Amino acid sequence: MAYATTNPPNVVAGDVGTNSVWVYASEDIHTDVDATDYFSNGDALGMRVNDVVIVVKTTATIGATIHVVTAVTTDGAATISPAILA
Repeated sequence: MAYATTNPPNVVAGDVGTNSVWVYASEDIHTDVDATDYFSNGDALGMRVNDVVIVVKTTATIGATIHVVTAVTTDGAATISPAILA
């Protein structure tokens, strides 16, 4: 599936513009979500490099993974790291 700006990640800790923790709930598996530039409006949302993103899969095999924002492009898209499985 693809990211929809109508279902953005939400800041749950910290302030936008500082290191923050985000939660993103989606039907997408974590290997889709950690694709380059997945969050097409990451900059507009306030995502910054080194922010933490908790990805929650909401269907089929329900679970959560932890990621870190690794890049925000000049076009405004954000990329997160591969899942950190603990």
